[in-house]
Amino acid sequence: MKQHFPALASGFSFLDNAAGAQVPQACITAITNFLESASCNVGMPYAGSQLSTRIRDQTRVETAQFFNCKPEEVVIGPSATALTFRLATALSRIFQAGDEIIISELEHECNASPWRELERIGCVIKIWQAKWTEGRLELADLAALLTPRTRLLAITAAANSLGNRPDVAGATALAHSVGAWVVNDVVHDSPHHLPDIQASNVDFAFFSAYKVFSTHLGFMYIREALLEALPAQKLHFIPDDSLLKFEPGTNNYEGMAGWLGTLGYLRTELGNSLPARAGLIRAYEKIESIEKPLVDYALERIKNLPNAIMYGEPSSQNRVGTFCFNLGQANPLEVVKYLGEQGVGVAGGHYYATLPMNALGLYPTGAIRTSIAHYTTQTDLDTLFDALEKKD
Repeated sequence: MKQHFPALASGFSFLDNAAGAQVPQACITAITNFLESASCNVGMPYAGSQLSTRIRDQTRVETAQFFNCKPEEVVIGPSATALTFRLATALSRIFQAGDEIIISELEHECNASPWRELERIGCVIKIWQAKWTEGRLELADLAALLTPRTRLLAITAAANSLGNRPDVAGATALAHSVGAWVVNDVVHDSPHHLPDIQASNVDFAFFSAYKVFSTHLGFMYIREALLEALPAQKLHFIPDDSLLKFEPGTNNYEGMAGWLGTLGYLRTELGNSLPARAGLIRAYEKIESIEKPLVDYALERIKNLPNAIMYGEPSSQNRVGTFCFNLGQANPLEVVKYLGEQGVGVAGGHYYATLPMNALGLYPTGAIRTSIAHYTTQTDLDTLFDALEKKD
């Protein structure tokens, strides 16, 4: 797959994919073609504006195919974090003092800080604690936290720190049993597994396109039945039942063009050129088949590292290819700097995952994190682990 990603031609091993993936040529070409054709706003009858309008409308349709929802349920925004704060602002006008919000202990702050902000109006924040050091979320522990006052559950599809994949559908069923809504962070899972809103049955979900081999855009699913009743800080003339109330200002049309290019790459190069969601399903079957042996291999190499302390699920079950570990008392950022000099990019610190890092007693120093994508090779992993084995 490397041949489709120009940045990979440098020979540098990008193993910090959880912080942002590389982009295929199809994405770059789509952006260039759009900007060379015209850079116009939407809604006017001339050709350049009609092109932008088509790109926006197609983005909504194809992102709905990605989510497995309706186009009328897809909000387009600058980032996942910006969208979650917009949703939190809406909920702050609905929730009342004493209402309860449950946040899983695996969350990135994108799916934690916006809901913690609601403490300002008197909401009660509860943390669904995981079992450590594996970071396993047990449904029985969630059930013990639920009450008739529970209004919202925030849960990730895959932890950006550990790579763990909790039981989102099971947690959603429990939350719905007491009338609570569920907001699902699929940012970290979406490069590895195709989201399926119909299967998870969550009420809100969001992801970042730049984690899925594309541009810096965010997308949010909002269940259609909830949209009209959600208040928003919006332009006065926008109807309450319009998604545009959560899309203030001018959108990033060249970014949308790039996202459509990436989806085209997934369908064409990995999805046997099948159309619509069928092509994405086939593409992600291919991605999973590529990544599974790499996950097993990386876990084995980590176990054999001197002084390695790994956090998260110890096997390839219920996890993605993101690995969080420390090497004895070594400072994670010093290790990251050393690896960069060896031609390998990984992360160190807390990566905005303050809840799990606090639970592990690692905040603020954090840990080393390496993360694969479908263009990762065993050679990339060997470069990483061979360098770590040679480190003093």
